[in-house]
Amino acid sequence: MKYLEGRKYVIQAIFIAIGAVYLIKLFYIQVLDDSYKTAAESNAMRRVVQYPFRGLVYDRNGKLLVENTPVYDLMVVPKEAKAIDTLKFCQLVGISLPEYREKITAAKKYSYVKPSPFLQRLTNEEFASIQDNLVDFPGFYINARTVRGYQHSSLAHALGYIGEISPRQLEDTTYHGYRQGDYLGISGLERQYEQFLMGKRGVKYTMVNVRGIEKGSFKNGEYDTLSVAGQNLVTTIDLELQRYAELLMSGGKVGSIVAIEPKTGEILSLVSAPYFDPSLLTGKELGNNYMKLLRDPTKPLFNRPLMATYPPGSIFKLAQALIAMQEGVLTPETGYPCNWSLVKCSHRHPYPGNLNIAIENSCNPYFYQVFRSVVARGRSRNVYEDVRLGLDEWNKHIKSFGFASSLDIDLPGEKKGMMPNARFYDRIYKRDGWKFPTIYSVSIGQGETGVTPLQMANFAATIANRGYYYKPHIVRSVGENGKPLPEYSVKNYTSVNPRYFPPVIDGMQLVVEKGTGRNASLKHIGVVVCGKTGTVQNPHGKDHSVFIAFAPKEDPKIAIAVYVENAGGGAIAAAPMASLMIEKYLTDTVKTKYRKRWEFDMINGSFYKWTD
Repeated sequence: MKYLEGRKYVIQAIFIAIGAVYLIKLFYIQVLDDSYKTAAESNAMRRVVQYPFRGLVYDRNGKLLVENTPVYDLMVVPKEAKAIDTLKFCQLVGISLPEYREKITAAKKYSYVKPSPFLQRLTNEEFASIQDNLVDFPGFYINARTVRGYQHSSLAHALGYIGEISPRQLEDTTYHGYRQGDYLGISGLERQYEQFLMGKRGVKYTMVNVRGIEKGSFKNGEYDTLSVAGQNLVTTIDLELQRYAELLMSGGKVGSIVAIEPKTGEILSLVSAPYFDPSLLTGKELGNNYMKLLRDPTKPLFNRPLMATYPPGSIFKLAQALIAMQEGVLTPETGYPCNWSLVKCSHRHPYPGNLNIAIENSCNPYFYQVFRSVVARGRSRNVYEDVRLGLDEWNKHIKSFGFASSLDIDLPGEKKGMMPNARFYDRIYKRDGWKFPTIYSVSIGQGETGVTPLQMANFAATIANRGYYYKPHIVRSVGENGKPLPEYSVKNYTSVNPRYFPPVIDGMQLVVEKGTGRNASLKHIGVVVCGKTGTVQNPHGKDHSVFIAFAPKEDPKIAIAVYVENAGGGAIAAAPMASLMIEKYLTDTVKTKYRKRWEFDMINGSFYKWTD
């Protein structure tokens, strides 16, 4: 009996121990461990990303260039999107059943439990038509965000556009912090200043019921974080001048206009023609519109001021003169005959008795002989080595003007262009296989030379400043009371002494007053314009019309380069177009009937009937 009595106590002790274990476990689960509570709350909690307002963009006068407009993304959590009437849903949002299956499969592939975009960039009207019916489709909800909007149709190439981050970019550590569905700058200022414009996203937690209906904030917003808006940009662009430049380059023209303030390097106008409305690359139709622009044979997406390279033509004669004076082989009084046996001259003119007359008449034989005096002047007894040494010395000078190198403008995609050196010709002809007659075309800005319109405008600004330039830039300040990036406040000096610039500038004044650039004169408003025409040979058709200038001669306010492809001589299209731009900028209007007639001809393309 005692044995049975002992077994009874043992069994009781076992039951008591088991009960104690259960009680302790229940106490731990209910009081100490909150993981189950958190899991339960998570099932009724939705994490909504609060996208920041992207920074706004203004012109130099405070006019809004880029704003934010609201759009709505239809988000989906695949785990919650069960037992819905898919046919009814497709009718509601305006997609087909195969499209639904494709999109829901993509969402599941990204994450079964995390939200991802199902339909993006819904307009206000589309949002209004579906919002009240989403209650019948658990797992789907609306997330508001903004896209870019424009109150104008200008400056598309410089402003750029934004788009959704790609899967490849998400795998790139450069884009750490971005997530699927985020937008970022793809081109232009949007890309270059992404780190300032993007802002910082926030998060909002809301309570939802089993049907996905919001029931208020989670714990009164204790865990919410506010989004931080991006910083605004103030650009150097004059919107009214930009619109005017684009108007002049309309009507099917192909080319560029770049206008710079010489004292600062600030870009006043940057035109690439043909151009397009920046609003085409925003909103729901971005992809379709981009492909249309990409397939357009006129290449409207091609940013010609930064990416197109042309021979500089006769404009290059100014650089040849400056380098020759620096090298001590030319003076303002030096005269060379207009010898057609060396190279033909496109202008009939008197004997060029000095540098000014040669610049005024754009004498090819004169600058042939100037260039020869620089690169083939007896540095070595070997004729081949002499030219090699001379060309390399010339190349160092020419690069100091910003040619054949990046000017580091604050826009992506800038091309360096090309200027030959001895090594370049060695690769083509082998060492001692070339000499001066092989390369003489470089003397008049043809041959193996290539410059961008931006570089030519910067060249005009450099001459206006008598020997230095600020790197061209398109943003004046970042954020409230901000300043431009430090590198745009540094003077970049050429290798040519400032005392050699006045004779060249005097020659440029004669070009406009009496020479090939008379169509650029602004005597009627009392402004002295200094310029140089160029006719760039084009093996594929009619020559390109080129002109650079700055004004006024003393205390220059604007420097400009105009390229009009297939328009003939520089005096035909580029020179009058540049003068209209300068007059518009300096006086805010275009005066006199004949000037307005020029304006009409430019806009309507009837300048093609003019003669040089």
